[in-house]
Amino acid sequence: MSEPTTTPATTPRPVTLFTGQWADLPFEDVARMAGDWGFDGLEIACWGDHLDPVRAAQDDDYVQDRLRILRENNLAVHAIAIHLTGQAVGDDPIDERHQDILTPEVWGDGDPEGVRRRAAEVVKDSARAAARLGASVVTGFTGSSIWKYVAMFPPASERMIDRGYEDFAARWNPIMDVFDAEGVRFALEVHPSEIAYDYWTAQRTLEIMGDRPGFGLNFDPSHFVWQDLDPVMFLQDFAPHIFHVHVKESVRQLNGRNGRLGSHLPWGDPRRGWDFVTAGHGDVPWKPIFRMLNSIGYQGPTSIEWEDAGMDRLVGAPEALALVRELATIAPSGASFDAAFSASAQNSQFTTTKEAP
Repeated sequence: MSEPTTTPATTPRPVTLFTGQWADLPFEDVARMAGDWGFDGLEIACWGDHLDPVRAAQDDDYVQDRLRILRENNLAVHAIAIHLTGQAVGDDPIDERHQDILTPEVWGDGDPEGVRRRAAEVVKDSARAAARLGASVVTGFTGSSIWKYVAMFPPASERMIDRGYEDFAARWNPIMDVFDAEGVRFALEVHPSEIAYDYWTAQRTLEIMGDRPGFGLNFDPSHFVWQDLDPVMFLQDFAPHIFHVHVKESVRQLNGRNGRLGSHLPWGDPRRGWDFVTAGHGDVPWKPIFRMLNSIGYQGPTSIEWEDAGMDRLVGAPEALALVRELATIAPSGASFDAAFSASAQNSQFTTTKEAP
């Protein structure tokens, strides 16, 4: 098989479009729009017709066809996304919600442990697919057997929580062995319903995985602001583990009636305590975040994940791209601003002036 070829990114941190919310459209159409808008590449979702990870793991012609579509639209692939299938690896319970997001092959007869095992095999194939495409990262969810205990009532014992993390490690370490063999990293999106959904659960998840070099995090600040977590501090503290970044926005709508847990209300309902909006329209502190990305030396993709029930995606995606291009101009100075205060700098300037003809 020939080596994957993709178009080089036009910025130090390539700006990509996550295709997950566009998987109702053919992959070629999404690639064409993203190329026309000026994206550097795609974070390709492993659902819809965008990418079949099982096929990509073994079919050279299929991989070359995906690369052709990218190349023709001046796009690169920096990451692929396995969120839907990854969710089923560690979840408990497994129910009709999972049937709605899984392929018939993974769902099978719906037996929960069988679903988990089949999902794990597909996630392994996503690492093989990423390697063939030339992508260095797979982003995704992992599921959790203890998310259902989040309210801690009826009381969940310490041992019950411990077993949840142990179950997670037992399921994901064999998957990570395949990722390591393929030279691909996995970035868990810190997100409600996952084993890691906030600061302390992210820390414990990394610890239970033994701080494996190939297992890290996908930073998505939209899920931090409504939990009152500081996304900038998260970046600073977890810097070595940040493998991928989502540019996704949320807004708080707390007014004395609306609650943080959403009240089982659909997206876009004004009674929700928080909601997703196009990047730049909510409460995420983007300028401090991009300054911190500079500070920690992050050079991976900044991938726009568009979700907004109140704005058409054909408007929201290019608007978010313009925001990120503007944020990308926040770059470290080539010199310290107080360098001119020193005596040596002043003497140098005086000497230069004095010797000038």
